[in-house]
Amino acid sequence: MVRNFANGLILPALLVLGFAFSGGVSAQQGQAPVFGEATGPASGAGSTVVSAEYVLRAGDVVQVKVYQEEDLTAVSRIGKDGTMTMPLLGSVAVVSNTVAQATTRIRELLAKDYLVNPQVTLNVTEFAKRRFTVLGQVQRPGTYDMPADEAVNLLQAVATAGGYTRIGNPRKITVQRRVGTENKVFKLDADAMAQDKKQKVFEILADDVIVVGEKWI
Repeated sequence: MVRNFANGLILPALLVLGFAFSGGVSAQQGQAPVFGEATGPASGAGSTVVSAEYVLRAGDVVQVKVYQEEDLTAVSRIGKDGTMTMPLLGSVAVVSNTVAQATTRIRELLAKDYLVNPQVTLNVTEFAKRRFTVLGQVQRPGTYDMPADEAVNLLQAVATAGGYTRIGNPRKITVQRRVGTENKVFKLDADAMAQDKKQKVFEILADDVIVVGEKWI
């Protein structure tokens, strides 16, 4: 009886071991993670999987990983010059690129001189602070932080600065914006935007400078 009982345990145990071994081999032979795919704990605490269309900007902190090349893992803040730093590659220009474009650029640079078919993932671990400035005839002129994941329009920006002063003119507002190497100035009528519900309110972007003019009294 004892011998038969032992034999009854041995066969299932061997089957379980065989299944576990097969699973381990399968995991090792699995394909490299594709772009945007979560990679479990190895992604690092605090990393955020962002849209492939997110546009990188100076001040963002990015994490780059190369599949099965741990020594090439890099965490770098994008500098004011628009570059991040990576092992082997040094400075890589990524600002104003989407996440997908930056990933492709790094993959191509590594493939050119260093690796065969490198599998690269890029995530943003910290977003740059976005700010706008309101000057002129508002109650609290100054610079304000923008929400990380929300748009801010002109009316909201003025309200954030406390609203208009007694002589503030909502029909006489300018927004100064840096576009590439040029400074653009938009002349806006916030009163018309507030009155006409069908009119789209002007959206404020990071680093915009809003100036509220005066009424003629």
